[in-house]
Amino acid sequence: MADTALDIAFWNYDRTRALVDGSVRIEGVDAHFHSGRIVTSIFEELIRRRGYDVSELGMTYLLRTVQSDEPPFLAIPVFPVRSFRHSAIYVNRASGIQRPEDLAGKTVGELAFYGHDAGVMPKGVLSDEFGVKPNQCRWVVGGIDFPLNSLDFVPQPHPDDVEVTRAGPKDDLGTMLDTGEIDALISADTPDCVLRRSPNVGRLFEDYPAVERDYYRRTGIFPIMHTVVVRRELAAQHPDLVKSIYQGFCDAKAAMTAELVRGMTFNNMSVMVPWFSKLIEDDRAVLGDDWWPYGMAANRAAVDAILRYHHEQGLTPRRFTCEDIFVDYLLDT
Repeated sequence: MADTALDIAFWNYDRTRALVDGSVRIEGVDAHFHSGRIVTSIFEELIRRRGYDVSELGMTYLLRTVQSDEPPFLAIPVFPVRSFRHSAIYVNRASGIQRPEDLAGKTVGELAFYGHDAGVMPKGVLSDEFGVKPNQCRWVVGGIDFPLNSLDFVPQPHPDDVEVTRAGPKDDLGTMLDTGEIDALISADTPDCVLRRSPNVGRLFEDYPAVERDYYRRTGIFPIMHTVVVRRELAAQHPDLVKSIYQGFCDAKAAMTAELVRGMTFNNMSVMVPWFSKLIEDDRAVLGDDWWPYGMAANRAAVDAILRYHHEQGLTPRRFTCEDIFVDYLLDT
């Protein structure tokens, strides 16, 4: 029987490289791989035009499609992007923000829209651990450093008691942070003013690696930003194929993990990052040998946190469960 031709999209990651270069193959699939200039262009092609059979998709984008009358996608427990997000909170040094509680009453920028993937987790952590609720801040959403389309291919709700305004199309939230027009910024992307070390700005948590490692030790949560989805009809009609797709992503990640660990023998000299081997060693000590896990068992707590935060922040009408959004026959992975 001929392999099934599928269009599969994701951005350029080390954990998917083996799929693209052919060193890992998805059994039973004639895969045509796609990417994009930025990752949201992949999301738009998927959601607006159903351009792919299998695709990377931000968790908040997925949850905004689940609310439609006929949800078009189901997720598989593959998580190509995950990131601790204490480091995503930036402050203007003249704003008077010295600790998380000082954010109350301040004007805070947020990249793209209210509740973008890198915004949901920080808001949740600020609420859980410091008592700072979103409705205690004024929010300004927009782009940083380069023009950003409105991303109007998904709904963009916010609660009535949360003040949200949109910056102008030529406004740059990073510049607004640098000049003090906004007091703080939550963003997946690091603004230019931080990269060029402007004295006006810094991070809320300056020693963020230590803070984030402590957060993981206490919660067991390595925050998830993006998952991989399949068309709902593909999941229903071809379960063996979807299982094969899941296994292919797992095998590609395992190949990169093995390459990085083998590279420690030679001090990872192929990577021009000093102390890179020590970073891997330190991460394994905290996160374990499988420091970027796929499958539901290792990730249920992280997914549940996202689902809870989405509901608490007024982004979903009810608190969804893993069973609502993932392919049922991969829930035991």
